[in-house]
Amino acid sequence: MIKHIDINKNSRVPMYQQIVDSIVNNISVGNIKLNEKLPSINTISEDFYLSRDTIERAYSILKERNIIESIPRRGYYVVNTEQHHKLNILFLVNKMSTYKMRIYNSFLNKIGLNSKIDLVVYHNDESLFLNALNISKLSYDYYVIMPHFKTQNLQHISLTDAASEALRLIPKDKLLMLDNIKPSVCNDVSAVYQEFDNDIYEALNVGYNKIAKYKKLVLVYPEKSVYPYPRRILHGFRKFCIEKEIDFEILNDVCEDMVLEKGDLFITIEESDLVNLINQIRASKLVLGKTIGVISYNDTPLKELLGIAVMSTDFKVMGEIAAHMILNNQKGRFKVPFNFIDRKSI
Repeated sequence: MIKHIDINKNSRVPMYQQIVDSIVNNISVGNIKLNEKLPSINTISEDFYLSRDTIERAYSILKERNIIESIPRRGYYVVNTEQHHKLNILFLVNKMSTYKMRIYNSFLNKIGLNSKIDLVVYHNDESLFLNALNISKLSYDYYVIMPHFKTQNLQHISLTDAASEALRLIPKDKLLMLDNIKPSVCNDVSAVYQEFDNDIYEALNVGYNKIAKYKKLVLVYPEKSVYPYPRRILHGFRKFCIEKEIDFEILNDVCEDMVLEKGDLFITIEESDLVNLINQIRASKLVLGKTIGVISYNDTPLKELLGIAVMSTDFKVMGEIAAHMILNNQKGRFKVPFNFIDRKSI
């Protein structure tokens, strides 16, 4: 059995991952059979001069993926040889933002290196999207698609008519919608998604005790953008402000020398607007989190470090759930948690 484990110490791939890949690949080609016993941790450690922690980590990953099982005082055995062939996946993403890449990376880490993933960015453009599907000729095992498009006047649309028709040609058991769905078209398709209008509405309600101290809410929503945002964000924001009887305003961007007043609470979506706003607040006599507030849309490690309050979906969970559904051939719908995270900027 030890001959089926291939380790290249000159490779940049971590040793534990090489062990995982060796075992999975040999299962897929039939060299390792169901119920066969794997080499012990000590055996691999001694034969390849590796630490026990490295082998334990590899076996832990295989256990999490339900490929092997440890039996006390007997060792590790293969308990599942199905669905570990190399999956071919087309991952269609609308843009290369930090958030989209967090989804993709968490998906990649969960799905494992035994899958071949073609990442295609279509830049919210219908023609690029259709071309990617046309080139694929329905040859992939799975299609993971984030549907976000732009109209001619640079506004957001979830699906165009042509894109909807193209999706209908993909067998439903191969299609997984990610991040955004249009119920009228995708009602019977598996999805891991956000609800942009309800999400922002509920998050603002969660943070209402902090928000209530401000006199006016200002949402900075780019009306026209190369990568436009769902207008449902606007709907949820307006609904909250009207129900709570809060004065509000919607701006296209944070302009230079903006008039900032005590009691304003800004909600920004784009990073450039957030940076511009923070710089202007610092140059003013206003105090962030006391006389003026800021909430940003979509969390990042930098916003956490700077203490910027956010409303954000869990991008890591989104990618992991999508991969889990594919690995386990699960169908259905999963709404990703969306949270208000209170920090010192409010």
